Amino acid sequence: MKQNKWIAGLLAEREAYVRRGLRDKVSMVDDALAALGYRADDVVVETASVDVDVEQAKVVRGRKRKKA
Repeated sequence: MKQNKWIAGLLAEREAYVRRGLRDKVSMVDDALAALGYRADDVVVETASVDVDVEQAKVVRGRKRKKA
């Protein structure tokens, strides 16, 4: 039971390192998980993908008037 809590904590830590892009920390956590008998290769971390449509302002000008 205690080992499951360690694994859960290490997986949460690993997920945070993956999101931040800290590969060296991820490998350290993977080594700790392997020492506990857990393979981290099966872990899939989902991250949000942001596709933002950039809205650009459009300047609308009236027609030029002819001088009389």
